[in-house]
Amino acid sequence: MEAAAEAEAFERGRGAPRQNSTPSRRSTRGGGGGDAVVSREERVVDVLGVAIEGERATVARLHSEDGKLVDRTRHRVDAPEGEDRIAAVLSAFVPQFYADRPLPDVLLLPERHGDSDLDRWLDAEGVSVRVPGAGREATLVELALKNARRKAGEVDAASALARRLGIDRPERIEGFDVSHAHGKAVVGSDVTFVDGSPAKADYRRKKLGETNDDYANMRELVRWRAERAVEGRDDRPDPELLLIDGGDGQLGAARDALAETGWDVPAIALAKEEELVVTAGGVEDWDDDDPALHLLQRVRDEAHRFAVQYHQTVRDEVSTPLDEVPGVGPELRKRLLRRFGSVGGIRAASRTELANVEGVGESTAAAIDRAL
Repeated sequence: MEAAAEAEAFERGRGAPRQNSTPSRRSTRGGGGGDAVVSREERVVDVLGVAIEGERATVARLHSEDGKLVDRTRHRVDAPEGEDRIAAVLSAFVPQFYADRPLPDVLLLPERHGDSDLDRWLDAEGVSVRVPGAGREATLVELALKNARRKAGEVDAASALARRLGIDRPERIEGFDVSHAHGKAVVGSDVTFVDGSPAKADYRRKKLGETNDDYANMRELVRWRAERAVEGRDDRPDPELLLIDGGDGQLGAARDALAETGWDVPAIALAKEEELVVTAGGVEDWDDDDPALHLLQRVRDEAHRFAVQYHQTVRDEVSTPLDEVPGVGPELRKRLLRRFGSVGGIRAASRTELANVEGVGESTAAAIDRAL
């Protein structure tokens, strides 16, 4: 709900996306650079907000494409000493963050960063840097600042988790889950959270072998990720923690895969029914209001959602006995599977229930009933 409200506020501030817009004149206003005319559409916009608390700072980033908020992230960084600490955070954060990421067309900042070298780099890359004082863009910067301040004042769940587990603060957490239907259409999900927020650009998914063995499937999934990391074939940074959806058996399978590949990353599991945290040292029952547990639940639930979504897509693509029924094409097959969940569900449905599905009718319902 919070994310939806934020997206709506962002779109109000940004205004409707321009259709068939022409290249615009844009001036780069950084910490001291001159104006530059750039012929590029302002399609991708990043908005940064900074909040400082003690020796640490939170940088909140809102990322939009065509006027729509598509991602938001928060990043904890060191806050340099000095008079203008926000400018120092920006001048350090921007080149590091965008070193291995695409630059936006526009970068909206809460204040000037004051780094002439950074100005020249962004200007050469055609990025328009603006520090809006009023209007829609100022509203977006204030929204980013609100995100940064809220994070700075809240309990740092990742730090709480680090204390719980006795590890370094896990800024990046990857969550893994497997979904299948009795060993058919087996898929795995690998989602990434950065500073407690989903980083959807770093989500990955994989089809697995047709095996009705949850432990073997999890071992295959984690081994796939570990091998890519060890061999340098994965373009994402290594996480500080792996979270496995499951219990002791799934965690054991994941740890076997890590040992076989030599990928040295801590791994724990979160069991669904009783929300027990499973570590190499045993099983722990954390308080329901523990912020560390809440962070793990968010990662686990997102890994599960992403796996189920992919499984449904793959399941709809595989061959079923419906393919042999006259009058049932690919689209109707998908509707039937979505309505009843599986071929078994379709088989258990009455002719009346089948006929009520859009595009079926009584004659096709009878043909399905006879075939199954």
